[in-house]
Amino acid sequence: MVILSKIYTKTGDDGHTSTANNERVLKTDLLIEAIGAVDEANSAIGMATDEYNDILERVQSDLFDLGAELAGAPTITISEKRIIHLENIIDDYNEYLEPLRSFVLPTGPLHNARTIVRRAEREVWKIQGINPNIAKYLNRLSDLLFVMARYHNKGKEKLWGPSNG
Repeated sequence: MVILSKIYTKTGDDGHTSTANNERVLKTDLLIEAIGAVDEANSAIGMATDEYNDILERVQSDLFDLGAELAGAPTITISEKRIIHLENIIDDYNEYLEPLRSFVLPTGPLHNARTIVRRAEREVWKIQGINPNIAKYLNRLSDLLFVMARYHNKGKEKLWGPSNG
């Protein structure tokens, strides 16, 4: 359990931060950029939890685990099991959707969260030597958010058509 009794520490005022294993790194380090993108994705997902609490709250906890693993927490690992869990949910939602005939015009908080998760995935791929399940999880999560957005917008989904102009 994490206990935070004091929120500001002033230890980051010099442009550095600490990882879970107490290593001091620049806040502009690729690792910190990736952790920040995952945190931002988690926050965006929180904006979409009203209808899908059971699924998205689990995802938010997974993203905290994922961030902790990135930060070097020795006891937390994103496993293949979590990826398969996302795939099963994707398959369940996809059963109720028509095949796509064009690109979807993104609308709403699920699509917004999806694009932020995609950015987090790109940031994670910049880091060497990480658990490959981290990037796989983010990839599958963006797929899940896409399918959930399609399900949510079912019947009112707008498809892209080239303007030819």
